[in-house]
Amino acid sequence: MRPSLAPPAASAVAALPRGLPSLARRLPWPLPALLAWALAWSACIGAGGASSAWGFGAGVGLGFALAMLVAGNGRRLWVAAGFPLSAMALGAAVPAWGWAAAAVAGLAAYPLSAWRDAPFFPTRAGALAALPEVVRLEPGARVLDAGCGLGHGLAALRDAFPQARVEGVERSWLLALAARWRCSFALVRRGDMWASGWGGCSLVYLFQRPESMARAMAKARSEMAAGAWLVSLEFEVPGATPHARLAAPTGQPVWVYRVGGARRGRARPN
Repeated sequence: MRPSLAPPAASAVAALPRGLPSLARRLPWPLPALLAWALAWSACIGAGGASSAWGFGAGVGLGFALAMLVAGNGRRLWVAAGFPLSAMALGAAVPAWGWAAAAVAGLAAYPLSAWRDAPFFPTRAGALAALPEVVRLEPGARVLDAGCGLGHGLAALRDAFPQARVEGVERSWLLALAARWRCSFALVRRGDMWASGWGGCSLVYLFQRPESMARAMAKARSEMAAGAWLVSLEFEVPGATPHARLAAPTGQPVWVYRVGGARRGRARPN
């Protein structure tokens, strides 16, 4: 069963204009932060002020929602923390419930159950552009971003395979909600990438961490059909021979593995 959203966070995300993500990317720093803080305070005042539980919750919820649109983990933290810190600095009588709401919002964005997986690392635009050179997919093939975050990997997969059925799974309901909003072309599910089935997927993409890769390969071999693909940005599978090693425009390696009785390929140099 999908968890219900807290009213301030849900209404804040739903009310964001469609063009806001592109605007947040175009504005020079720190203008996105200043704009986000101003909007958070506007929501707070409109909902009753920082002394009101609903007012403080509206400011925190909108602040977290806007932080998801900013590139860079450090900048997201500043945007999300700006409203509650400024409320405290101004001496606002913030209710205890309000601080609890801020903690809940943080855990919603990155729940404790996800801490053993990778932190939030977005896939850069164009990182998977070379994949079609070595991976051939039929039109309508299912490709899955396991741990899709805000949807950066979904966009990279769509750019690489425009005729594929792009899907994503994300443990955080807040990030999954934002990914659905940002990537209307993809089917995004809220769930555990390790508990979700990979059967039927022609390609599974991950940007995890080194400790996750052996487990990912074991899951792929156990669930995916022979000849399917496992693709990892940055981190290789220990002890496994890649079908190819590509270079992303950022310089990061893209490791391409064929699952099951696949022929062994040569790794391409950077």
